Amino acid sequence: MYDVIERAVTRVIESMHENHGEQLTIDDMARTAMFSKFHFSRVFQRVTGLSPGRFLSAVRVREAKRLLASTSLSITHISHQVGYSSVGTFSSRFTQSVGLSPSRYRQVMSITAQDLTDGGNPVPTWPTVTLHGTVTSPLPDRPIFAGIFPRPILEGRPASFTLIRRPGPYVMRNVPEGHWYLIAQSVAESREDAIHYPPGGDAALCIARQGPIAIGPEGGSQRADIRLKPMSLLDPPVLLALRDPLSSWSAGADAGADER
Repeated sequence: MYDVIERAVTRVIESMHENHGEQLTIDDMARTAMFSKFHFSRVFQRVTGLSPGRFLSAVRVREAKRLLASTSLSITHISHQVGYSSVGTFSSRFTQSVGLSPSRYRQVMSITAQDLTDGGNPVPTWPTVTLHGTVTSPLPDRPIFAGIFPRPILEGRPASFTLIRRPGPYVMRNVPEGHWYLIAQSVAESREDAIHYPPGGDAALCIARQGPIAIGPEGGSQRADIRLKPMSLLDPPVLLALRDPLSSWSAGADAGADER
């Protein structure tokens, strides 16, 4: 039965990629899945971690990233091409998700580890938790970004994060109280452009998602191992502009030295 559900959700996600500029409704998606509207919404969220509408929004933002990086189309044209009638709404959504405005993203195409540190949340003054564990990945010698986010999608500024040069031990300090999703990603060497496209069935993009992880008010440390796998079409798109950290981060310090 689960295979039937996954195939149905996959059909809908493929339709999102093919028709991201159209005004797709839940009724349209449910018909593609061949489920009732209410059953479809429940199973879609169970499989992907996001509602259908939120997943579609992420597909649109990722397509906008690709167009900004690979064409000279105006931001207004791109916003309409990916389904937004208001350029202001598009710019706000893009900036919130990617961490850079559309115009800034076109210029630099990536946020840096220093940007994340400078622009993130201030270090809490109350007790926090240190997450630690081991990262395993199909990409043995590639940098890995790991951060904690309020939703199961890699978008916006993480509450805390770490960058390590290769799979192995990691430490992530200053994790505040709350319920968080731990998300990690790595990109194969010379495949940085894969960030702009849906997963291609190989290990060009690898991701791990787990959570929600409950962080209590008592402080201390907590173990959470991370196992990356090749990203699939069912994984929500990665929106935070991590091209530079994922492709070229090579700090000369020990693994985990850039954790926030």
